Amino acid sequence: MGCFSFFCGRDSKWNEETSTAKWRVFSLKELHSATNNFNYDNKLGEGLFGSVYWGQLWDGSQIAVKRLKAWNNKAEGEFTVEVEVLGKVRHKNLLCLRGCCAEGQERLIVYDYMPNLSLHSHLHGSHSRDSLLGWKRRMSIAIASAEGIAYLHHHATPHIIHQDIKASNILLDNDFKARVADFGFAKLIPDGDSHVRTNAKGSSGYQAPEYAMYGKSSESCDVYSFGVLLLEIVSGKKPVEKSDLMQKVSITDWALPLAREGRFIEIVDSKLNDDYVEGELKRLVLVGLVCAQNEPEKRPAMLEVADLLKGELKEKMALIESDEMFQPGSGTISRDHTEVLNENLDSLTKESVEEVKEAMEIEKTET
Repeated sequence: MGCFSFFCGRDSKWNEETSTAKWRVFSLKELHSATNNFNYDNKLGEGLFGSVYWGQLWDGSQIAVKRLKAWNNKAEGEFTVEVEVLGKVRHKNLLCLRGCCAEGQERLIVYDYMPNLSLHSHLHGSHSRDSLLGWKRRMSIAIASAEGIAYLHHHATPHIIHQDIKASNILLDNDFKARVADFGFAKLIPDGDSHVRTNAKGSSGYQAPEYAMYGKSSESCDVYSFGVLLLEIVSGKKPVEKSDLMQKVSITDWALPLAREGRFIEIVDSKLNDDYVEGELKRLVLVGLVCAQNEPEKRPAMLEVADLLKGELKEKMALIESDEMFQPGSGTISRDHTEVLNENLDSLTKESVEEVKEAMEIEKTET
């Protein structure tokens, strides 16, 4: 029996599971009603796999509905994988499954709606002008995201590689608490195997060099992406920006020389108006750079990253501060990394168009 029929079918086994399940099957009619027939005004965003719509159920609760774009055998596989994964995963810092629907050619997945949308919308979107992310919230988002990813890597069964960690996949609830989203399409790590061979995907600027070059995914690739995300949270800059000379510069190539010279104040987002904790700022920058270094074997595991961010590994933090990569006069991030970045960006023209669509959140105006 396929995992789709197990989770979303109507057989006797499904009926036995409903009493303990934390999610349920929605009817297509119910979701049409909740989203006003998937009205354009309800659309929250669009990605490679489908569109996401805001909805409201009869009891007043708000939901987000992911509607797959097209129906084919590949989409069937992606849908069943996401349902299987999300149906098992429960953690306070992960966006967990609320339900699903499979009727005719429609395949939909239902989540809780996150009122404050994504981290991306507050760092780079229209919400960035509102300056709602003070330092305390940024620290909380960094730690919560690390704990959510650490759960996927070390405690979920089987372990899960996210493969697409980025600011638009960190969602924020009503209290600005972070929930890591879109891990349902990730590959599952087979027991005893920490690497998975796959077609390279993910978002430009967040990809580890070995993933961009060889399409070889691992937990360490997620750590690299998370390092980039940490630098993004601190600085408010995008993972890749153009310099004054119109050259593409990665956030790591920009931040590392400043960190080596102890110029952390020049890394912090100006929108914070110098309202931050100096020790925490330094910690986030150094941990971010350690995570985003080229050599996979030198990157820490996510459990260690979470503890470092919480300030619980003082001896380890001292070792990081004294590491050769942060000493003045050390070489810059390798030229190979820059070349891989530029080649990767140039070769992903079509994919980048979809990423832009995904990052552009069509925000709902509440009346």
